[in-house]
Amino acid sequence: MLRLYDFGDSGNCYKIRLLLTQLAIPFEPIEVDILKGESRTPEFLQKNTNGRVPVLETESGEFLSESNAIMFYLSEGTEFFPTDRWERAKVMQWLCFEQYSHEPYIATTRFWIKELGKAEEYAEAIAQKREPGYAALGVMEKHLTQHSFFVGERYTIADIGLFAYTHVADEGGFDLTRFPAILSWIERVKAQPRYIGL
Repeated sequence: MLRLYDFGDSGNCYKIRLLLTQLAIPFEPIEVDILKGESRTPEFLQKNTNGRVPVLETESGEFLSESNAIMFYLSEGTEFFPTDRWERAKVMQWLCFEQYSHEPYIATTRFWIKELGKAEEYAEAIAQKREPGYAALGVMEKHLTQHSFFVGERYTIADIGLFAYTHVADEGGFDLTRFPAILSWIERVKAQPRYIGL
């Protein structure tokens, strides 16, 4: 059975839990409390030298880290990753966008506010992340005004990747009511078979 080294409130870990559940693949979740430094222990660093979750352990005892790489591995040959060459590239485009233009602003502010409870201490840094965070949401909104999903008009790992932190962006102080197309897309994702919440 697959093992998922997981932190329950992490959107990056949630991506993997959601995909595994929707693929109906059984797995054993192993909680790693990053707030207590459990991802920095010598034992865990043998699994991922970068000291971060999620980490997927295969049945053969190999370890794979980075949420989008794990999604790629799990979704290969399934309905969640296209067979068309162009559409596959578009999925990767959106997943790169998520990691470089979205997650650093939306997920980070959520972590400071919700997980650490240090909104005041990080107030200046949070303010600096507002504009690029809203810019990322604006890119998504523009796309979703013309499309039901991000690639090929169907639900793929591109949607899972972007959904993870977008649907809880309000926990980082972002006002999603400004983005009606995103809100409609969130409901479409939640309506997918075997959906589970964060």
